[in-house]
Amino acid sequence: MFLKRNKNATRRWPVILAEIVILIALYFALRSYMQGDMLEGPLPEFQARDLQGETVSPATYQGQPLLIHFWATWCRVCKLEAGAVDAVSKDWPVLTIAMQSGTPDEIAAYLHEKGRNWRTIADESGTLADQFGVRGVPASFFIDENGRIRFKEMGYTTSLGMRLRLWMLKLIS
Repeated sequence: MFLKRNKNATRRWPVILAEIVILIALYFALRSYMQGDMLEGPLPEFQARDLQGETVSPATYQGQPLLIHFWATWCRVCKLEAGAVDAVSKDWPVLTIAMQSGTPDEIAAYLHEKGRNWRTIADESGTLADQFGVRGVPASFFIDENGRIRFKEMGYTTSLGMRLRLWMLKLIS
């Protein structure tokens, strides 16, 4: 038997390709919109207490790349991404900020229950989130050793994506 060539299938490829291009363009437009309010440039000065009661500020991490990661206990995507943050925190400095997730004691209990050992600030009122322009979680900021935000990401990020950005910070600083 001979296979017949379907002319309609051949004509569909340009349409499929155009749809893929449109979807990619929509993805990048949405991503740009979601990240539009997120802070860029120099890291803002702030001082806060972590869950252990120790004072934390950007100066604490001066001279090394840093991941600042905003998350929330009620965020399903944050729960999916938690393993990536765990993995990265074993090799890189990570400061997490629990946005509107309860009191420091409630957040500490949540992290303990999940087996997470992150250095975390409780942002009960969302003040730090506002300062960073964070409107949703998860949100990540990749800070170079000079205290400048070089990369920012809204939404799910893999551990490989986080590691690559931190590694790039080492190269460009």
